[in-house]
Amino acid sequence: MSLLSFLSLPYANWVRKKNKKWIDRPIKHQEKLLRELLNSAKNTQFGKDHSFEKITTYEDFKNSVPIRDYEALKPYINRVLKGEKNILWKGKPLYFTKTSGTTSGTKYIPISNSSMPYHLKGAKEALLSYISETKDTSFLEGKTIFIQGSPHLDYIKGIPTGRLSGIVAHHMPWYLKLNNLPSFKTNCVEDWEKKIDAIVDETIEQPMCLISGIPPWVQMYFERIHKKTGKTISEVFPKFSLFVFGGVNFEPYKSKFLELVGKQLPSVETYPSSEGFIAYQDSQKEEGLLLCVNHGIFFEFIEASRFFEDNRKRISLKSVELEKDYVVILNTNAGLWGYNIGDTVRFVSTKPYRIVVSGRIKHFTSAFGEHVIGKEVEKAVQQTLEAHPEAIINEFHVAPQVNPVEGLPYHEWFIEFKSEPKDMQGFSKTLNGFMCSQNSYYDDLVSGNVLRPLLINKVNDGGFYNYMKSIGKLGGQNKPPRLSNNRKLADGLTDFKNG
Repeated sequence: MSLLSFLSLPYANWVRKKNKKWIDRPIKHQEKLLRELLNSAKNTQFGKDHSFEKITTYEDFKNSVPIRDYEALKPYINRVLKGEKNILWKGKPLYFTKTSGTTSGTKYIPISNSSMPYHLKGAKEALLSYISETKDTSFLEGKTIFIQGSPHLDYIKGIPTGRLSGIVAHHMPWYLKLNNLPSFKTNCVEDWEKKIDAIVDETIEQPMCLISGIPPWVQMYFERIHKKTGKTISEVFPKFSLFVFGGVNFEPYKSKFLELVGKQLPSVETYPSSEGFIAYQDSQKEEGLLLCVNHGIFFEFIEASRFFEDNRKRISLKSVELEKDYVVILNTNAGLWGYNIGDTVRFVSTKPYRIVVSGRIKHFTSAFGEHVIGKEVEKAVQQTLEAHPEAIINEFHVAPQVNPVEGLPYHEWFIEFKSEPKDMQGFSKTLNGFMCSQNSYYDDLVSGNVLRPLLINKVNDGGFYNYMKSIGKLGGQNKPPRLSNNRKLADGLTDFKNG
């Protein structure tokens, strides 16, 4: 056992015990955090514009600070991009993280001196929670890899700018850097296909123990290794003992992923974002991710089903209810205020507060008033695959077909199968049935003959990959949305249909 492995267990137990202070008293810590955030930013331009000095209650705060998305906050961010100080947060940002926006093009999200430590703290606590609960430190006995964006940074008015994962790479603790791959040179390769091939070459002979990244891109890494060696990942990396992931729901990828690995494997899920580290899996036994209530973010929530209503209700953590989908609103120590990140979550526990990510408020299908969300389609797919175990799905997308050439409108599914179901008609019927059970509005529309049952288009092997490549969004944190209320992606996939 290495010294790092030996010391990690008592340290993990100490951190877990220390964290109970905020885990057991989340509302107190959230209320204290809001006061601290307001006090820190009261002399910024945003704080002056929104009368932070006069805010004494959460009700005051809601009345003073409206909900905004990136476009609405952009006038303030543009001033920061021009080099102005004390606009959203004290001084200037430590970094800008670049992320893709659906309507805004590239978004520039500030990271401050205050917020940067929490981007690291959440990931560290996730691993320490795993060690403390399982007593397993074997993933520290060999090499680790974080499949991430390039750590190369550009500069805007002297502020380093890059992808979040690339920024975090510059702050990795020394004890993890010792065994971390790939090399800095390889990480800086911009072409994603060349980068994956270079990572394979650097790691294939190494004793990999911990592998981390967004599931579809880790899966691509595994596929390249399998193609090169003809072996399962557990044969190539017999010490591989822990998978850490975030960014997308793992379940739709899990079957193929485990087939490539060749064995069951423990995993730890995290919920990082450019705006802040939101939650992490703190237990292998309990459902959901522990909400980071003491990590520089004051959380607010709006019921997803009422988000687009004029009288939508905005609540703090103490008012949330179990099994409801909420849009997440952030107020951060990097200067984001009333900020809608577009994600929806569902609480599965309030003691402590644990969530599952249920989708994107912008990624939904509701052309007919059904408001189908990501969690519902992913659950229906999972149930359908259990009913048709021979079928394996690589990727899928759902869009409305409002004006079909003939017949009633319908939900059009684009599915890339690795292994097709024996009975495609039966598969479609099963999937449609599970969609009806997931969403009562969809069920009513189908049973009422407003919609016909869903239609599946088979996408060529590698079709989603080739589509993303064709639009210049291959690799990193780019991923095709599972749902859309328009046909932009659906029409783009037409060239990659199978038949």
